[in-house]
Amino acid sequence: MTAMASARTEPDLSFLLDHGGHVLRTKMAAALAEIGLTARMHCVLVHALEEERTQIQLAEIGDMDKTTMVVTVDALEKAGLAERRPSSTDRRARIIAVTEKGAVVARRSQEIADGVHRDVLGSLPADEAEVLVRALNRLVAGHLATPVEAPQGVRRARQRAK
Repeated sequence: MTAMASARTEPDLSFLLDHGGHVLRTKMAAALAEIGLTARMHCVLVHALEEERTQIQLAEIGDMDKTTMVVTVDALEKAGLAERRPSSTDRRARIIAVTEKGAVVARRSQEIADGVHRDVLGSLPADEAEVLVRALNRLVAGHLATPVEAPQGVRRARQRAK
């Protein structure tokens, strides 16, 4: 019996974006690992350098949950790249302050990230790279700006073995 193949009428955008994103993330992870950083560590360092930001703000920017953010900041502190400090505007909040060593590493990690992006875009003719970036920016600022809540499936209790 032969499975019936669906007649595709549209490009598989999900595959293209998922696969491209996955490969780009692995390239970035490998490049940043050479200086001992993860992509999350890079994100926190770079955005903490821009202005005084709380852990919560940095977690939102990096799309991290609270636990992941704590683990990431713990690793940055252990490496001497950042430290938690009280906020100058809200004494209940903690900001992530980048150390001098962290600022040097953040500049280097940004050079690495820029290089990975430049290599990827450089694999396309310049006019196509420009159109791709413009189109992706338009999508993430518009139609793909906000995730849709997926309905939760019904969870069933596990059957106990008798």
